[in-house]
Amino acid sequence: MPTVESPIRIDFNASVDDIMRRWPQTIRLFLDFRMKCVGCPIATFHTIRDSCREHCVDLDEFVEALRSEIADSS
Repeated sequence: MPTVESPIRIDFNASVDDIMRRWPQTIRLFLDFRMKCVGCPIATFHTIRDSCREHCVDLDEFVEALRSEIADSS
């Protein structure tokens, strides 16, 4: 029986800073999406949802890219 990998679970309540610390390879993704979260003192308070809203980035598109980036490095 083939196994089906479940998608990487992204906690939308995690801070952007927590995401970048847990998966440092995602830093490039934030920069690619022109999100100014890297080094921002608000990154410790903003969630992914907050940050996407503030930077006018489509949440679904960004989360899919995050999952892909994390999966590629696993």
